[in-house]
Amino acid sequence: MELRHLQHFVAVAEDQHFTRAAERLMVSQSGLSASIRSLERELRAPLFVRTTRRVTLTEAGRALLGEAERILAQVRAAHEAVAAVQGVLRGTLSLGTEQCIAGVYVAGLLAAFRRLHPDVEIRLRQAGSGALAEEVAAGRLDLAFAYRTRADTDQLRSVSLTSEPMTVLCHPGHRLAASGAVLAPQDVDGEVFVDFHPDWGPRRTTDAAFAAAGVRRTVALEVNDVHGLLDLVGENLGIAVVPRHFRHKRPSLTALPLKDATGTEYETVALLPSEQATSPAARALIALLESRGPASGGVPEA
Repeated sequence: MELRHLQHFVAVAEDQHFTRAAERLMVSQSGLSASIRSLERELRAPLFVRTTRRVTLTEAGRALLGEAERILAQVRAAHEAVAAVQGVLRGTLSLGTEQCIAGVYVAGLLAAFRRLHPDVEIRLRQAGSGALAEEVAAGRLDLAFAYRTRADTDQLRSVSLTSEPMTVLCHPGHRLAASGAVLAPQDVDGEVFVDFHPDWGPRRTTDAAFAAAGVRRTVALEVNDVHGLLDLVGENLGIAVVPRHFRHKRPSLTALPLKDATGTEYETVALLPSEQATSPAARALIALLESRGPASGGVPEA
């Protein structure tokens, strides 16, 4: 099995099309097809179901994809490690992040990283924490800033960034605003909720807190961006439970602390692959974040 066979296989799996994959790899379609057939013969299993419009992975293909991505990520890390020893950081930094993540100002961090390492190409992807964890574990991302979604594993480890309590946001004219009290999940039972997609860290934290309190919560208004959530709460269409730092983004809203007997907090982390698989670029970014400290690496309050 050659590395080019795995590279060809991953490209076809991503594009679900031989012609597009061949164009991206700058190889002939016949050569790409021959490479995939050679891999299938060696593994003694078909990797794709081929149709006239697209190709899809077989069960064997799905099993191979994760391993192939990890192998290629490790090879890339090896090349970059050698370059780093020679005094030059090169290659690609593939980073994932949730929106408005606490504990790190992503734009400022990446700007500082680019000034220090101009030969590294930066790629950024924004998604929910569950998807980001899968991408890091599979080797498709070098690291991600996300909500802690699981315990550390052989393929995934975490570096804590910060933790903070959750806060209830509501319109100043809402009945809860006048109380000014610390709220428990039971106090907002039956309210209309605005919240994020279930893959987002804040949504996962809130769901866990309400489940632990035995309070059933229905999200009537589901959004995929922070400002959309704040707009809906600002029009008094519902309330939201969000990490505390969100209150600075819309000072006109009323923020009330949420009392949680279980101690559930919104904890954000840097998700990385195993120590051996971590790329030099990812190591350099984490080192830069740690050197900058909370004052310069954190999220601006407004």
